[in-house]
Amino acid sequence: MDSHERTQRERMLAGEPYLAGDPLLTRERLRAAELTKAYNDSPPGDPAARRRLLDELLGSFGEGSELRPPFYCDYGHQTYIGTNVFVNFGLVALDVATIRIGDDVQIGPYVQLLTPTHPLAPEERRSKWEAAKPIVVEENVWLGGGAIVCPGVTIGAGTVVGAGAVVVRDLPPRALAVGAPARVVRQI
Repeated sequence: MDSHERTQRERMLAGEPYLAGDPLLTRERLRAAELTKAYNDSPPGDPAARRRLLDELLGSFGEGSELRPPFYCDYGHQTYIGTNVFVNFGLVALDVATIRIGDDVQIGPYVQLLTPTHPLAPEERRSKWEAAKPIVVEENVWLGGGAIVCPGVTIGAGTVVGAGAVVVRDLPPRALAVGAPARVVRQI
């Protein structure tokens, strides 16, 4: 391999198209799947063990935060959760690109944070190339149950996203956004 040629992992982390079937990436996803299973199966009466699993799995997990299982992710190490965050049951964090969740965020049940992108052309999809764009959820945001946040979105501080909303573009701070696609209905 040419010394200037990037590995698939390096390409993925740089937000460039990459092949997800790469053996190193497959091992990283397996590691995340094993830790996620251990977390999801962990006894609720042992918060210290749960914390150790999340500290090993995630890029960071802030003090005073709670993540209720089940939880699902691709890699784990690309997800950063701030302090005093509450995540209800069933979060899906497809963290091919980074997912950054600020302090004091509340996430309702069955929210999806989706960073992967796929080519629109069927021939390119068949070749298994994909990419990703990061998601940022700034501090004191509330994501209502079942909300979906799409690749490349930033949700501004203090914003509320209504249940079932599909967020396809950035939302400003201190806004109430609802619907599919999500639209700002008023400032808070």
